[in-house]
Amino acid sequence: MTDVVLDASVVLAAILEEPGHQAVLELDTPALVSAVNLAETCARLVDRGYDQASVRMSLGLINMRVVDFDAEQAFISAELRPATKASGLSLGDRACLALAHQRGATALTADRAWANLSTPVEVRVVR
Repeated sequence: MTDVVLDASVVLAAILEEPGHQAVLELDTPALVSAVNLAETCARLVDRGYDQASVRMSLGLINMRVVDFDAEQAFISAELRPATKASGLSLGDRACLALAHQRGATALTADRAWANLSTPVEVRVVR
């Protein structure tokens, strides 16, 4: 099976049991998540009132492995900017796509803006 890279939106959907969260729970192997997306997810949970212990506990329920954001991913994310700018993708979004591109993986997101991207990365939108 091809690796799956999780975007912050789908990690949040899984934690908050929003539409599309089943896609994360159904993964057979640990998914990958960029450290950038981990930071974005943590910040969003803190915005919702989660304390550090609750953030860590919630993230621990998801079968995922955090991957450091490296220089190669930085260059790839910059190269993806022109193809993603019109759809409003953030640095975090591009970090997910860069990791997926680097690993030959599928990017999993709950963000519908990714549905019509024209990038070399396979994208699966869960809602």
